[in-house]
Amino acid sequence: MAEVRVRFAPSPTGPLHIGGVRTALYNYLFAKKNEGKMILRIEDTDQSRFVLGAEKYIIDSLKWCGIELDESVIDGGDYGPYKQSERQAIYKPYAEQLVRDGFAYYAFDTTEELTAMRERMRAAGIPSPQYNGVTRNTMQNSLSLSEDEVNKRIESGESYVIRIKIPRNEEVKINDIIRGWVVVNTNNMDDKVLFKSDGMPTYHLANVIDDYLMNISHVIRGEEWLPSAPTHALLYKYLGWQDTMPKFAHLPLILKPDGNGKLSKRDGDRLGFPVFPIEWRNSETGDVSSGYKENGYISAAFINMLAFLGWNPGTSQEIFSMQELINAFSLERVGKAGAKFDFDKTKWFNQQYLRSTSKEKLAQELQVFLKEHGIAKKDDFVASVCDQLKERATFLKDMWEQGKYYFIAPNTYDEKTIRKKWQADTPKYLLELKNRLQEILEFNSKNIEKEFKIFLEENKIGIGKLLPAFRLSLTGVAIGPSLFNIVELLGKEETIARMERALSRIK
Repeated sequence: MAEVRVRFAPSPTGPLHIGGVRTALYNYLFAKKNEGKMILRIEDTDQSRFVLGAEKYIIDSLKWCGIELDESVIDGGDYGPYKQSERQAIYKPYAEQLVRDGFAYYAFDTTEELTAMRERMRAAGIPSPQYNGVTRNTMQNSLSLSEDEVNKRIESGESYVIRIKIPRNEEVKINDIIRGWVVVNTNNMDDKVLFKSDGMPTYHLANVIDDYLMNISHVIRGEEWLPSAPTHALLYKYLGWQDTMPKFAHLPLILKPDGNGKLSKRDGDRLGFPVFPIEWRNSETGDVSSGYKENGYISAAFINMLAFLGWNPGTSQEIFSMQELINAFSLERVGKAGAKFDFDKTKWFNQQYLRSTSKEKLAQELQVFLKEHGIAKKDDFVASVCDQLKERATFLKDMWEQGKYYFIAPNTYDEKTIRKKWQADTPKYLLELKNRLQEILEFNSKNIEKEFKIFLEENKIGIGKLLPAFRLSLTGVAIGPSLFNIVELLGKEETIARMERALSRIK
């Protein structure tokens, strides 16, 4: 097999939706599985929709996701430039070649003339009017006008576009890796614009030329491009590149959680979850949209979740490292049907990754939260806290929110626990327990638990009589990890101080 070369080719028209990230991911997994190359190409031919900062956002998003690029606007490569606006001079000669060979034509129609044509067609009972073999001869183009008239208009500087000339009643066949044979009759296709009046190509022409010149072997993209694929196949044929046409794979949509339509930012806003990988700040409007990174997600968990939106490994395994995804991935196991987005499952993935992350790495990240609150603790102490909390946490921020008491003595105490568990004789028992704890020489969880149980036996009281109040005095809350592990980590001095504090405050 020839070298595998794939490209992710987004337009810098706004933030990168998770559907786009998944497209990039599948391209990356396929390339690495086949020891190929991953290319990022910025398709900015539509300058009217260009959004400042979007290109950098795309690059930053891919970097956070761990999707490594072999060639791009940043990394360079042998097939640049990798931004279509910088390739502008490349496209027009090919468009002119198509005109000369009879596969395209000049069209001079104004917006008003196009509108009038569509209105005439609708009045004639055609619900979806098209510029095609039926209508083109009634319009202002080089097929309906004389050669002299065409030359005169071009020489006078009249605005024009170049349209592909779609033949009548031919079948275009594409063997899609995911969907099998796709067959479209050209009577259902329109004469799409290939070259615009502003001197820029449209997506249809530019992506075909760039994919050819960049030796792209496989085009893996969203199913919204499937209707355009027959036009692209014809362009490969008309330009004489049919034998080198890439193999196509059109990915299924990511659907709303209820399965009713494509997942959008509005759905995320309505249901309370991000649809962008990292935070997006619109420099023009000032609007800010949250991302998975800022919501506390581990990038590897986010990627693992995305991989399963449309693909399955054929096994029961759900947790994959990036390398494991690369080893297991194949386009043949990508389904045709849309994949429902499940936010609860997304959180589950993050929880699993959090649990499998080393306490030392978690400690490095938790230190960021601590510094924001002016707390300075040694890394080994923070690592031990992470080790005790990570089984209960979904996000790193949960460790701070659920475990503040490791770092700060409580100022308040859970009222419900006080009402239920803080009885008239509780202070007496806690005071006696405090004195016993002070006598422990090796202050570790095993010795603390042993002394606590001896104390209960000697006083003939059940564990439920004293343990909740003991926990409350140290943490201020009713639940948490093993109390004896907490006590060991706090240390004797801090434990005694907190017990005395609670005895003076809880009445």
